[in-house]
Amino acid sequence: KQWYQRRVRGETNISNGVCGLQFDRRDILMNKLVATTLEGKFHTFDVRTHHATQGYPSVIEKAHKSTIWGVRHLPQNRDVYMTLGGNGSVCLWKYNYPKERTKADANGDEMGVAGTVEQIQNVVLGGQPISGFDWSPDKEGLCVCSGFDQTVRVCIVTRLKSL
Repeated sequence: KQWYQRRVRGETNISNGVCGLQFDRRDILMNKLVATTLEGKFHTFDVRTHHATQGYPSVIEKAHKSTIWGVRHLPQNRDVYMTLGGNGSVCLWKYNYPKERTKADANGDEMGVAGTVEQIQNVVLGGQPISGFDWSPDKEGLCVCSGFDQTVRVCIVTRLKSL
């Protein structure tokens, strides 16, 4: 057997237990990574540009007022994603890119610039945590979710084309 040595491209401590991770799309170069945490925060990292001391740029948002169990990006628009709350809610978010994604630091080294995150919608679906979620790859806005209340819900999110 032949073993390949992999190298870690970046590492950061986000100070909370990580519950979910997802890249924005599988069929392109690394672009965005969202990490959800126990303390009701999520971190959106721009993983295109890594700085030697600052790492990847990120924006942090507080949501759900509870654990965020996961995140799922809309397949038809990688800048839109849903977070899954421990309070039975789901939140729809849109990532907005900065005017320039990189800038030079004091030493002239290139570093990334994080964008902003905008909450589009927040809906409570039940009284227990939403633990599973998936978007339809064929029908924009069609999704399915499950929760600790043992319920499977089929939902439709409208007006996604206007985002």
